Amino acid sequence: YKISEIKIAGNLVVPESELRRLIFLKPGDTYSLRRITSTTEAMKFRLGVDGYAFAAIDPVPQPNPETKEISLTFVVDPKNRVYVRRVNFNGTSGVNDEVFRREMRQLEGAYLSNAQVERSKQRIQRLPFIEKVEVETNPVPGAADLVDVDFEIEEGLPGQFGGGIGYSESQSVILNGNFVHSNFMGTGNRIAAEINSGRYSKAFSFSHTDRYTTIDEVQRTISLSYRDITQFTSATSDFDTETISAGLNYDYPITEFQYLGFGVTAQRAELAVTEGGSADQAVDWVRNNGNPEIKCVEFAVDGDCDDPFEYELISSKFDTYELNVGWRYDSRNRAIFADRGARHRFNVGYALPTSDVDYWTATYDYLQFVPIWRGFTLMFNLEAAYGKAMGDTTALPPYRQYFAGGPDSVRGFRESRLGPKDNFGRPYGGNIKTVAQTEILMPMPEKWRNSARFSLFFDIGNVFSDQNIIFRAPDLDGDPRTIPPAVDYGFRYDELKQSVGVAVQWLAPLGVFRFSYALTLNDERGDTPTQWGDEVEGFQFSIGQAF
Repeated sequence: YKISEIKIAGNLVVPESELRRLIFLKPGDTYSLRRITSTTEAMKFRLGVDGYAFAAIDPVPQPNPETKEISLTFVVDPKNRVYVRRVNFNGTSGVNDEVFRREMRQLEGAYLSNAQVERSKQRIQRLPFIEKVEVETNPVPGAADLVDVDFEIEEGLPGQFGGGIGYSESQSVILNGNFVHSNFMGTGNRIAAEINSGRYSKAFSFSHTDRYTTIDEVQRTISLSYRDITQFTSATSDFDTETISAGLNYDYPITEFQYLGFGVTAQRAELAVTEGGSADQAVDWVRNNGNPEIKCVEFAVDGDCDDPFEYELISSKFDTYELNVGWRYDSRNRAIFADRGARHRFNVGYALPTSDVDYWTATYDYLQFVPIWRGFTLMFNLEAAYGKAMGDTTALPPYRQYFAGGPDSVRGFRESRLGPKDNFGRPYGGNIKTVAQTEILMPMPEKWRNSARFSLFFDIGNVFSDQNIIFRAPDLDGDPRTIPPAVDYGFRYDELKQSVGVAVQWLAPLGVFRFSYALTLNDERGDTPTQWGDEVEGFQFSIGQAF
């Protein structure tokens, strides 16, 4: 039988034009019970948006045996509009009731909207300390137009704790510890603290995020950090970095899924290098930027610095005040191990004119989940970044360069080892970053869906540089009279490194454990007279902060 005409009858409490857009049939189509059922479900959902939670849609076919045609009528009975008496949260004791209620889009006393109930469920489920959420609407006995909305909530891990103590001949006693809690004292606020201390490295940081500084969901993040690091890049090269920074950032909601961010970070940095002992690229930057100062470490005071074992110590102390403006869109169904929705983040940083070094940076990342078939999901992740020095500043500061390679970018290549390398063959970083990851997420049993993930992946990316920095090829012959040729690290598509492999992720109390095994597709191993070789690493393991 073919459909001859489609009509809508009954009590139309919503415009007929809106209901007609939900009809999955048209005159001339073959009669299909499956498509009729889909149409009735879509109409019920649309009526439920306006509070008609128990609406009935009755499809009435009128066949004509002579013409083999059917006239189809959808009879709409919205019944009573339903209102919400109470919203209840069950199964949780470590979270304040206010934390859940401020996520509600379905309010008590308002009519029941299935769209608002579903959105409320998603917002609770996106909290990083919630593992699973189920919701039911239960009629109130003796009241035909009242229901209670009951959320069954299963709490997950609110944070991570870690620490250790060690000893080595080179660094003496090493202490480290970290604390991250995304539901501090049941308030839904996030705090993070880290301490690392050894002979050559000291780092202390603290941050606090209040997700509801105001009732309108304005978020505020305060951060403080201190780092004093001697970064050895070879047996005879060193690069000392001391930074103190403080930041304040506000995020303002502009829609249900979008935020605008504004913030400022003040930082005082002091970089120190040695002529002949540190990488030429680092020495050149410190010598020409900020407030450089040159001292000679003399063993025999004779006014020069050319005696054996004497060397120049070059340092630069400078202040930066960086303004940050960002936009964020996030429709993922979960904060951790999402399998639906998308996230876009765009941020621009600009060193204000009062800074001692001038530069700007722009970063964009895009994450998308697309259901494919029977639990298989396609995940696409893109990260792009660009930075540029301004005015008299010759290049981005060394600590603002971008790096790639490793578990979070292009798996199969050693962490942070892609892109420009200094004259010691160590990663220097670049001002251009392009990385993309494509993964097929495999179906997981319900028990492990929110805490484990298995995938097949294809990664592509690299780091490039178009700054005023001279990079050199390896000095393979060791002849001090010859200067190796310059290496151009400008962007080239054929230099985007590629890999394929398998990955496993598991959410544990210490964070997300990531395991991957990759095969590189276009690596160039081994140093040559014109370029440094790629450093590959098939199996990689990392522990990342999930919160």
